[in-house]
Amino acid sequence: MSTGVCVVVTTTDSEDNMRRIVAAALDAKLAACVQVFPVRSFYTWKGERCESGELRLEFKTKVEDYKDLAAAIRAAHSYETPEILRLDVAQGDAAYLDWVKQSTR
Repeated sequence: MSTGVCVVVTTTDSEDNMRRIVAAALDAKLAACVQVFPVRSFYTWKGERCESGELRLEFKTKVEDYKDLAAAIRAAHSYETPEILRLDVAQGDAAYLDWVKQSTR
């Protein structure tokens, strides 16, 4: 059984880019809430091992808005290949899930 709500995750390397991405999502009502966390990322990019400080963004949205939110993130993002992951919410507080649904398109 699906709640119809998901969390969409991306990362970025700057405060400016984070604010552009957040504004694009909230202004278009594609997310009810965005939480931002500092993270340290380790990865391989174009054959080289990398380490960098990033900001992790978690968007609370409806599953039906995922494609539009992913497109908005991609359009505002500075990365060549941004991380954009959809994590479906299996269960959650009913009042919170209703708020997410009512706060988005």
